[in-house]
Amino acid sequence: MLNFVICDDNLNILDKLEKMLETIFTKNNYNASVVFKSDNPDDILNYIDNNITDVLMLDINLKCNKSGLELAEEVRKRKKNSYIIFTTGHLEYAMVAYKYKTFDYIPKPITYDRLEDTVTRLFEDANELNKKYIKIDNKNTIVDEAEIQYIKRDGMKLIFHTSSRDYDTYSSFNKFQEKLPETYVRCHKSYIANLNQIKDVEPVSGTITFRDGNTCDIGPKYKKEFMEVLKDYGNFE
Repeated sequence: MLNFVICDDNLNILDKLEKMLETIFTKNNYNASVVFKSDNPDDILNYIDNNITDVLMLDINLKCNKSGLELAEEVRKRKKNSYIIFTTGHLEYAMVAYKYKTFDYIPKPITYDRLEDTVTRLFEDANELNKKYIKIDNKNTIVDEAEIQYIKRDGMKLIFHTSSRDYDTYSSFNKFQEKLPETYVRCHKSYIANLNQIKDVEPVSGTITFRDGNTCDIGPKYKKEFMEVLKDYGNFE
């Protein structure tokens, strides 16, 4: 799921943008949501400091203590990989805006078709295998691979567990094994663990503890190879 955050000093535009985005998400079956909106840049920064934020839509000409460009500079210090989309009626800012690794620049007044084109290209970009998102089903559900703690097989379903929520799809390990980065390792017949999310491993009991406190078992069949991978990875003895 992609979490969108919007900042604009015009409350009417904020509401309009949110409605347009939600319509686009529904129409195209995109797994996304507008999770926060504000006319205050400080509120935006406070939100992204404490929440997963994938896409930020920022008005450049904010009539407050920070411009959209200054806000983007602060965002980049906190979220290096989030998408930034600028909106503005001042075309002279366009070239400066791309300094902040901008995905797109939408002139105001924003039309539905122009916004839909940007969102469509963004999802296509996020779905590329060399990006940090994993597409888990045919409904355009995408999950940040860095946020996944482990993948669990539960009957005919796979459950992608993150610290914020679980995603499930009817599929098999084999379908996803080749898509996953090398930090994802099979540790049990029913689990694939993300090495970057492991907090502790207890070899005797065969238990993995993840950063969010959840645990899973290491299967006897996979234990030797899994422990060797952990050792080679360098994070564990």
